[in-house]
Amino acid sequence: MALRIAFAASNAPIAQAALQTLTRRYGDHSEKGADVIVALGGDGFMLQTLHRTQDLDAPVYGMNRGTVGFLMNEYSEHLLEERLDAAEEEVINPLSMRAVTRDGEVHNALAINEVSLLRSGPQAARLKISVDGKLRMAELVCDGALVATPAGSTAYNYSAHGPILPIGSDVLALTAMSAFRPRRWRGALLPSSAHVRFDVVDPDKRPVMAEADARAVEDVVQVDIKSEPSIAHRVLFDPGHGLEERLLREQFV
Repeated sequence: MALRIAFAASNAPIAQAALQTLTRRYGDHSEKGADVIVALGGDGFMLQTLHRTQDLDAPVYGMNRGTVGFLMNEYSEHLLEERLDAAEEEVINPLSMRAVTRDGEVHNALAINEVSLLRSGPQAARLKISVDGKLRMAELVCDGALVATPAGSTAYNYSAHGPILPIGSDVLALTAMSAFRPRRWRGALLPSSAHVRFDVVDPDKRPVMAEADARAVEDVVQVDIKSEPSIAHRVLFDPGHGLEERLLREQFV
């Protein structure tokens, strides 16, 4: 029986053109009844698709029609059903973020790549870091800090000189951006079960924003981050081109 494929595409003209070509050739089913969802775009659109479809049973197979494609497979309009049948599945658990703002409002969000805190004023942020309820750093003066999953460790985390984490590791990366005190502090490796809490010191003078996969919350005073194993994103890759291979390849460029 033919696969029931649902297509989704970013607004980029190249992605919209691919959408038209592929739907003419393979049809286009509703996402709720599909066997697989094919996302056409870059990594940003792939993250949006994974978040949007997290309650559906269908895995997501990305094809690169954007500028960045770490989570994507190469684009081709040919033999798509055969590629989907042969694809290998990776399971990604996101991070949950609970951010409290200065006015007491609580914001909850999920992040597949990372949760980051960034200064939003002219002065460096001052953060306190607690892990599993124990204060680990009384003062981190920095441009920001983030907690990244293995899947997200090659994204913002790697640009901030954080470590690349093997996809199967039960580890999170806590990485600082431009740490001033302690001077050049690079961060820490934490078990995936860790509950990380950031408290913002002097938020009136040194305002901080928090982001979960580019969803921003302004003027935060407290941010709690932990892995969310109850949510599993199923991502498909062509054989030999899965996340484990991509993470290894990044380290030998």
